[in-house]
Amino acid sequence: MTEPIAAAVRGAKRLGLILREDLATAQRLDPAARTKIEVALTYPGVHALWAHRLTHRMWRAPALKLPARLISQSVRALTGVEIHPGARLGRRLFIDHGMGVVIGETAVVGDDVLLFHGVTLGGRSMVKGKRHPTLGDGVTVGAGAKVLGPIHVGHGARIGANSVVVRDVPPDGVVVGVPGKLRHVAPREQGLLEDAALWI
Repeated sequence: MTEPIAAAVRGAKRLGLILREDLATAQRLDPAARTKIEVALTYPGVHALWAHRLTHRMWRAPALKLPARLISQSVRALTGVEIHPGARLGRRLFIDHGMGVVIGETAVVGDDVLLFHGVTLGGRSMVKGKRHPTLGDGVTVGAGAKVLGPIHVGHGARIGANSVVVRDVPPDGVVVGVPGKLRHVAPREQGLLEDAALWI
């Protein structure tokens, strides 16, 4: 097998693994998810994530930036989820319900992150450069929360529903309110997913 073909096969296997991981994550985190087929056919957050995996690859090639944006805007119209192709998303991200989620161009999202509907990972200024948040691994962001600016949200942090966060959050921190205030730092037990509504 020639090297280009071998590289293509490796890439296809890796992509297949990531897509299966996305399905398994949705099924594990959403108690309403019955089967992987149901998730694959009916979950707009998963559809938006899969489209982003394609458009992000395209975004890295200068000649494909416009097509990447056109695809991302079409997906926005179909799913209600807007993810800029430049955003960097980790593995096993789950966007529950999806509707109204916005992820800006310079946002970085770690692995095993959970975003509920209406979440914005947005900017606070219109200048070029890093202007969107970075979320560490295992972060949960509750419904309607706005995480704004080039801030860092530490691993395992939880952002309460409808909070507006404009300052860094320490690892395992719990932030609630408008403006978001650190309530406390409380490490989660391994494997325990708390309901973000608890942190309203």
